[in-house]
Amino acid sequence: QVQLVESGGGLVQVGGSLRVSCEVSGRTSSRYYIGWFRQAPGKEREFVATINWGVATTWTYYADSVKGRFTISRADAENMVDLYMFSLKPDDTAVYYCAAGPISIDYTSAPDYEYWGQGTQVTVSH
Repeated sequence: QVQLVESGGGLVQVGGSLRVSCEVSGRTSSRYYIGWFRQAPGKEREFVATINWGVATTWTYYADSVKGRFTISRADAENMVDLYMFSLKPDDTAVYYCAAGPISIDYTSAPDYEYWGQGTQVTVSH
């Protein structure tokens, strides 16, 4: 079992920056993908970024829509995964969720992730 708790969402202006964090607890010694997804009102949950967990060498992958603007990182000692968001746009407005799944999954597919946090709202205003 893995528990995930997001924090750090909020309101930011277009072009601004924000960090959302995911605290990972439970079976933190196992290997996972820790992914960030987002869901805007009336839209499907969308893959944002993912990072491997429980291995020495860090590997990351981003959706094209955020590549070059968002950075995912992990702090193993603190059991945290952060998503740094820069040059934010109104289209980035959504509830952001972190999720964990075994390393055998399609890491861009929301249904493949087994564990989910409760989500944190990010709103980008003009």
